[in-house]
Amino acid sequence: MNASVIGGATAATLALTWIVLGFWAFVLVAVAILVGAGIGRILDGRLDVRALADAFRGRRSSS
Repeated sequence: MNASVIGGATAATLALTWIVLGFWAFVLVAVAILVGAGIGRILDGRLDVRALADAFRGRRSSS
């Protein structure tokens, strides 16, 4: 699947959630999608957790 198909499916899921279940269900589903995407990136090795934690702490590296 390419990014356009995934983005369209995500948007459709969020829109239907908002229409059928309301705003707060929409927010919950959106947060779940973001957490799932983050976990997927960590497992694929495309997200460095240590660098992310350092960025949140205010530590930066030039390398």
